Amino acid sequence: MGPVRLGTLLFILTVYGAWAGTPKEEDDDTERLPSKCEVCKLLSLELQEELSRTGRSREVLELGQVLDTGKRKRHIPYSVSETRLEEALENLCERILDYSVHAERKGSLRYAKGQSQTMATLKGLVQKGVKVDLGIPLELWDEPSVEVTFLKKQCETMLEEFEDVVGDWYFHHQEQPLQHFLCEGHVLPASETACLQETWTGKEKITDGQEKTEEEDQEEEEEEVTNTLVHSQRDPEDL
Repeated sequence: MGPVRLGTLLFILTVYGAWAGTPKEEDDDTERLPSKCEVCKLLSLELQEELSRTGRSREVLELGQVLDTGKRKRHIPYSVSETRLEEALENLCERILDYSVHAERKGSLRYAKGQSQTMATLKGLVQKGVKVDLGIPLELWDEPSVEVTFLKKQCETMLEEFEDVVGDWYFHHQEQPLQHFLCEGHVLPASETACLQETWTGKEKITDGQEKTEEEDQEEEEEEVTNTLVHSQRDPEDL
């Protein structure tokens, strides 16, 4: 069996630590709280995606009331209405809970929707009859992690603080990407915007400091996780 990779071992300890509440190492990217840049990045992404979904609507809203004077109601296209923005903002941060921590990925790319590759590997081992003990029941493996829960709370705080900025962008500056207008223009200092440039190409995976694509040998991943689980039951000095 191949050598245990540090990234795989740290991921397993991360999953357990997130649930058990063990202290975090601030400089350890395998388990940490989201940065302000990452919060703003995902908030912007979610809002812009929701607005894109409703942007082609041809619905026309009738606003106001017909008065005795005979004044008519105003007709406003839904695509530029305040109603559309309000509906897009509703439950925006709640949707952050759909994200998972992909601890095998670099930087802000660790936060993505869907199941992480390592978690999929662990579940695959369980299905094959391998005993995997992360310190929490199997039915809780898919519950939002400490990181994602914190991300959602910080999203709510940021949205409340910069609600007027979001409104200004919606009504007057949609020619600019929201991420640029909100995050770079109002939320973050220039020195803290690096995460906004990170994009997923399939190569940003953490494996012993080397980049590796998602399509690499799945059996090798399972072998290493199994090896790690075996070693994790031993005294740390034996690792």
